Amino acid sequence: MLCAIVLALAFIFIAGCLGEGEKTADEKMLVAVTIPPQAEFVEAVGGDRVDVMVLVGPGESPHTYEPTPGQLARLGEAAMYAKVGSGVEVENAWMEKIAGLNSQMLVVDCSEGVEVVDGDPHIWLSPRNAATMVRNICDGLVAVDPEGKMIYEAHRDQYLNELQDLDAELTAILEGQEGTVVLVYHPAWSYFGQDYGLDIVPIEDEGKEPTPQGLQHLIDQARTENISVVFASPEQSTRSADVVAEEINGSVVLVSPLEKEYLENMRHVAGAFAGSA
Repeated sequence: MLCAIVLALAFIFIAGCLGEGEKTADEKMLVAVTIPPQAEFVEAVGGDRVDVMVLVGPGESPHTYEPTPGQLARLGEAAMYAKVGSGVEVENAWMEKIAGLNSQMLVVDCSEGVEVVDGDPHIWLSPRNAATMVRNICDGLVAVDPEGKMIYEAHRDQYLNELQDLDAELTAILEGQEGTVVLVYHPAWSYFGQDYGLDIVPIEDEGKEPTPQGLQHLIDQARTENISVVFASPEQSTRSADVVAEEINGSVVLVSPLEKEYLENMRHVAGAFAGSA
């Protein structure tokens, strides 16, 4: 009840702040994003013309997160919000309210042009999808700050080249791994698997803990496939992953879908997946 009252007061306060999101000559433009990887995308394109606010910070899960009153107040000052747009739970629950806080804020759908897999919102975990997201972000920045068009487009092209190089690098790292089964706790890596020919098998069943029968099936599959590593996310419980790893005399390795340092994290994940084969 207290939380609801605080949030209601935040909405009232923010309503009086509409129009404060305009960028003066000496100010950086405030751009909000949902998750840390998007922050790298926006900073790569926007450079020193933008100040990025991340809604779901390190260690938090976008599946369960609720914005704080302080975040809601700051969103009243944002010129642009880059949403993932693929069905991330925090956006499903809050995006309409967030957009209503600031009528002058442009909402950019980063998933436009991406083929979204039903039930998996983690589109950014494909470098090829990330390139589309970066293009959408650039278009949004140009729309709200036309004076920066040449800068944004030059930065965009530079970062797209880095993503293209990353894609080639990951392809080389995972060469010969096509069809390899990778056992993960959270079903976040299907887009990555599609890009590089990996068979991603999640322990969670549609975001829920598996039944005892389902867990035993995964254990049997892991034994059949000679799997010795279970990948889990540091943002979530590893309980079921620990159970499977113990049953197969294996280990749990943490890989995060939410690291801000996107390029380096994708290299780390590719190396970890390749090393588990």
